[in-house]
Amino acid sequence: MFVARRIQTVKKSLGCGSQFLHIKSVSTPNENALKFISTDGELLQERGKPSVEIKNTDESLIKHSPLASRLFTQCPGVEALMIGDDFITVNKDEMVHWNQITPSVIDLLTQYLASGREAVTPEFFSVQEQGVGYDVNVPKFEYNEDEQEISDMIDELIQTRIRPAIMDDGGDIQYRGYDPQTGTVYLKLQGACKSCSSSEVTLKHGIESMLKHYIEEVENVVQILDPEEQVALKEFEKLEKKLESTAA
Repeated sequence: MFVARRIQTVKKSLGCGSQFLHIKSVSTPNENALKFISTDGELLQERGKPSVEIKNTDESLIKHSPLASRLFTQCPGVEALMIGDDFITVNKDEMVHWNQITPSVIDLLTQYLASGREAVTPEFFSVQEQGVGYDVNVPKFEYNEDEQEISDMIDELIQTRIRPAIMDDGGDIQYRGYDPQTGTVYLKLQGACKSCSSSEVTLKHGIESMLKHYIEEVENVVQILDPEEQVALKEFEKLEKKLESTAA
């Protein structure tokens, strides 16, 4: 796996004093994703706020994120961003080398942090809630009192035990619901973890095992995919079947 660790500083004027901003790029389990983190406590979003994903094709979302707009425009090869509170995860085209992207990303991020602006506008979330780009097929469930308690326990476990570890690797996770009839927990992986080759292992042998250990009502975990990811998965399955029939 390509490992990149680089620190760059930029001076930010604060009245009579000054401050140096440090951005560190850190490798993730996904060789085509790097995590860029502010080590000085400067924030892109309010601390603890859910991460947001933006692809280079999401024009409706990009126009409500000045940071994403600049990164996609000035860093050719960047395919998607995940914006956390004090970090971003950049997913690149596999044909582009990190040396072509990393310096520009760090320059833009330090400038943006120095400006004190938020990475996304309030309008961004309104557009996202309308189903633009993501979460089109999120299941909806109604709970009685006992089922709501189980759902709350799942959410708390994800937030306190699972999410911090996922974020360390440049990803994030969102709890999308619990089906009390089947014991199925619906989750959405984001950032580096979503497209990582070991995402299925993380989902089944890491997250599912932990949830089942602490909450006996949980039977299995299912990842919610974006519509385009569902199409890509179906095409991959068709290709696999075609190759199997050819080999036979």
